[in-house]
Formats: sequence, structure tokens, C-alpha cells
Amino acid sequence: MAFVTEALFRDDGYLAEAEAEVVAVNARGGIILDRTIFYATSGGQPGDTGRLSLADGRMVEIAATVTGETKDEIIHVPPTDSGLKPGDRVALAIDWERRLKLMRMHTACHLLTVVCPFPITGAAVSEDDSRVDFDIPDAGFTKEDVTARLMELVRADHPVATRWISDEQLAANPTLVKSKNVRPPTGSGRIRLVLVGADGSVDSQPCGGTHVRSTGEVGEIHIGKIEKKGRENRRFRIRFGPAPAA
Repeated sequence: MAFVTEALFRDDGYLAEAEAEVVAVNARGGIILDRTIFYATSGGQPGDTGRLSLADGRMVEIAATVTGETKDEIIHVPPTDSGLKPGDRVALAIDWERRLKLMRMHTACHLLTVVCPFPITGAAVSEDDSRVDFDIPDAGFTKEDVTARLMELVRADHPVATRWISDEQLAANPTLVKSKNVRPPTGSGRIRLVLVGADGSVDSQPCGGTHVRSTGEVGEIHIGKIEKKGRENRRFRIRFGPAPAA
């Protein structure tokens, strides 16, 4: 039986602490809670790390967060046996510094899809070096030009928000989906959109990840490398900080 975990991060990615109840511990020691602020690995964004604390002072480190039988079943993975059991109440705390870096990077990846409006063939978000792959026969871009256009979007400090739409609304607006090979899961009755700019004026696309509240929070970023990965595939690597001197 798959459990359903209330994913608090979907409505507020800035929640760093919360309380929850253990509903199950699986055969591998994975902890399932009734609600969580821990993002589970999905869509190129890695899962959160952090800790769970009990009233008696015990603390359980969480080394990874993954999904279970469904996307709604979120499993918190401790490095060793946690000793937790169903009914235990725990205080949750994510590694906030790491999460904020991932939120900034994930938002930067969305901005890159605005600068490079081509079908996405892959993506991976990390704390220091993220990538987005595009189906582009001939890139025709330079690191310097893409960096400049990204920083224009960052400095404009556009708002970033989320909105839910129905499966039918998504089907009626197929251009919202930028991925070439992966479509957002449907069947639940609603799809989460991430909007950049007022009412999505800069960008709007389905995404279940966590993002900062405005593009200004992304901070300084640059394209570290553009790689050719096949005849019609170009990989753009995003890094924090100013571009290194040539």
C-alpha cells in the first residue's frame, strides 16, 4: 500500500522546520511521515537532507529523500536504523543552506530555458554546477551572451510564484511543456505551474521543484561551459558567481 505524504514544500519552499508524525517505516528503514518539508529527488532536483528530532532528545539524520511507490509517497532515508515507529512525533529541520542553493539553481535553470527557447532533453540541478540540455542542431550561442541575458533576468528581480491548473488546461496549452521526452504526470486532476514574472509573463511551465520567490534571489550566475553532446544536443552548465577572467 502506498502512503500519501502531505508535501508542504509545494506551497511554501521556504519552510525550514515543521512537525509531523511517523506513519510507517519500510523494510529498508525508510521513514514515511504524514507531512514533510523534505523535497524528494525528482525532476533533476536532488532530495533534501537534514534531521528529525524527538521530544526525548533523540535525533535522526536524514541522508536522502526519495519517492516511493508513487510521487506522493515521500521516504526519508536515514544512514542507519532510526529506531522510529509509527505514531512517533518528530520535529523536522532541513539543511537550509543546501536547499537554498538548490532553489536558486533550479530557478536559474528556468531562466536558461527562457534565454534558450528550445526543447529540453535533460537537466540536473546541483549546489554548485547545474546543467540543462537542449535539442539545438547548432548552438549559435556564446557563454558570454547567454550569461549576459541570464543576468538581465536576474537583475530585473521578476517575481516567481506557483499556480495549479487542471489536466484539461494543460492539454489545451501543450506549449507549456518544454521537455522533449518527459511529460508532467497527469491523472491527479491538477498540475503545478511555476510562473516567472507577473502572471507568468516571463515564463510558465509545469514543475514540482522548489524555487526562490524572485529572480533577484538567484544572485550572480554564469555559463561555465557549452558542450556538444551529440548531433543535435547542447549542454549548458550554470555556475554561481561571476564568470572567471579569460
